[in-house]
Amino acid sequence: MNLKTENNQKNRLRHVLFGSLIGTTIEFFDFYIYANAAVLVFPQLFFPSTDATMATLQSLATFSIAFLSRPLGSAFFGHFGDKIGRKFTLVAALLTMGVSTVAIGFLPSYASIGIAAPLLLMLCRFGQGVGLGGEWGGAVLLAIENAPANKRAWYGMFPQLGAPIGLLLSGGTFLLLTDSMSNEDFMNYGWRIPFIASSLLVVVGFYIRTKISETPSFEQAKKVEEEVKIPFLTLLTSYKNQLIFGTLAAVTTFLVFYLMTVFTLSWATSDLGFTKRDALLIQLFSVLFFALFIPVSAVVADAIGRRKMLVLATIAIAVFGFFFQFFLSSGSAVMVTVFVCIGMALMGFTYGPLGTFLSELFPTQVRYSGASLTFNLAGIFGAAFAPMIAIWLATDYDISYVGYYLTGAALLSLGSLLVISRKSHQF
Repeated sequence: MNLKTENNQKNRLRHVLFGSLIGTTIEFFDFYIYANAAVLVFPQLFFPSTDATMATLQSLATFSIAFLSRPLGSAFFGHFGDKIGRKFTLVAALLTMGVSTVAIGFLPSYASIGIAAPLLLMLCRFGQGVGLGGEWGGAVLLAIENAPANKRAWYGMFPQLGAPIGLLLSGGTFLLLTDSMSNEDFMNYGWRIPFIASSLLVVVGFYIRTKISETPSFEQAKKVEEEVKIPFLTLLTSYKNQLIFGTLAAVTTFLVFYLMTVFTLSWATSDLGFTKRDALLIQLFSVLFFALFIPVSAVVADAIGRRKMLVLATIAIAVFGFFFQFFLSSGSAVMVTVFVCIGMALMGFTYGPLGTFLSELFPTQVRYSGASLTFNLAGIFGAAFAPMIAIWLATDYDISYVGYYLTGAALLSLGSLLVISRKSHQF
């Protein structure tokens, strides 16, 4: 191989990894600005109620809609991703997410159009879920189907980094707005700025995605005509074990994340007496631990295996669940910060190798559909109703029961990791 060819391959690889990272960053930024608004803004503007807790629960119910629609996006975009290619499908998923997010920034409130306001909000949230359902699997495949076998988890962690970066951008944007505006101005129009501004990120992501080549694994599968007519049906008939246990294995990843973000943000501001600013600062600081341990977990996963890494991380999360009462009962800012940082570090350990692990469960011709569906079905069971369940447990019982909820989910995931098919498909 001459120097020019080697340099071209390196440039192409950097383009691919950046393309997978920028896409998931945009998607998760869009997704998380909704999560912040669902706690800080939407209860007052879209779900007016004399009971603040009820308004928050109604707002969080719309938050869950995206998790219900994500598997639909996985099945729809996964079908085309496995049939016609990763590149085109990723562009379409990005645009679906972008249009849905920008539209939220222009929605009138309940005071302006009544019940139509929350209905339109739910429709846009549905669109966000469909877009992200198609985005994640394709972005992961873009990275790992270009990776050498001994660095597959390392390459696969690049799109995973989009989650903490997107969260930092979304939380930082809300923090900047709340610091620079009066509460009245923020509630009147300031909250709309990040939703509308996301259109600029979508344009950047669209441009980068159109410059990316198709993955070698997909091209090879097309050459030897390894194609199935309907990938979704093939998954149900030939890969039920991987689909079911892969979903259950990923449940804890979703649950620990949304307990550390949406639930903790809501609980800290409503029951522990934290200001919105302080709660956002704690969350943003904890995200650094999330981002740090994603690459650490990828290095370890490539060394000892993806399954073993996930088993160890899941055991640690199960133990962590018993410490909710210890950290949160005092309401101390230091204790809450330590608690969230530990939780987000554990999230990094489990999230880093997850995309690679789920992708390795399926062959190339159904990999987009399979990896996407397992990941997003896990989102339904692990995250769709997690903030509401956690608030109910903490309010009607005790904060320790939220921890038991996490421990129970971790034990379920641990069992699934131990019994799932151990066959790793060729890339």
